[in-house]
Amino acid sequence: MSGALVTIDVAHPPRHPDDVEAELDDVAARIMRSASHRVLKVVHGYGSSGRGGTTREVVRNWAFRRRARFRAVIAGESYALDDEATRELRLAVGSYGDPDLGGANRGITIVWVK
Repeated sequence: MSGALVTIDVAHPPRHPDDVEAELDDVAARIMRSASHRVLKVVHGYGSSGRGGTTREVVRNWAFRRRARFRAVIAGESYALDDEATRELRLAVGSYGDPDLGGANRGITIVWVK
């Protein structure tokens, strides 16, 4: 974990939803205790059906249930500089390189940890 952004891939290899949530809880707790990390990028994939995958739903439901711990949860398809939450996040934590910024990537979710 370096810089403000921590990235985890919970889609590869595929896992049970309980394992995905346990890993998310662990990483979010480490970020909350960190002096430098504030942003969690979760790579969950979009699903082979093209309609959105189960892991994506698990991640976004997990974030919704724990929303009091986060300043924002940004869907990958909204993660762009024209999105207000994204602009606020980058102003607060500083600019960092991220190839997914502005890419309308439905296979990721950005979690801004308090």
